[in-house]
Amino acid sequence: MRVRLTRPVRVHPLRVGQRRALALLFVLLAAAAGLAAPSVVRAATAPDAPPPAAKPEPFGAACRTSVQGSHVTAYCHNPYPDADRVRLHTDCANWWDLDADAAPVEVGPGQTVRLTDRCWKDVRAVWVTHQKVT
Repeated sequence: MRVRLTRPVRVHPLRVGQRRALALLFVLLAAAAGLAAPSVVRAATAPDAPPPAAKPEPFGAACRTSVQGSHVTAYCHNPYPDADRVRLHTDCANWWDLDADAAPVEVGPGQTVRLTDRCWKDVRAVWVTHQKVT
């Protein structure tokens, strides 16, 4: 097997005229890029922030619910100046037992009300809904 050796390639530096031509080409390319750019430059600003939302006034009676067997009781106290209309909802565990939604009761400022309901057998869930009285 024969190994063939090649001669190293010599790179000749650019001549003065070639360097000037290359520099002129770069200047012309930079000028063309400057013309292609938009003539008006705007400062990047963040969009105006929306005005702060008014803080909502506190509302709603605080309710405690308890389940004892098939009986449900909820106590709701309203510490706020606006009236609250509360409603007790009872979800019974058995498919044949009817779920119940009590009639809405208005709770005035500083008042406490007691809401009761029951299922025939077992209670699955209990919750109270609130509605602002207008």
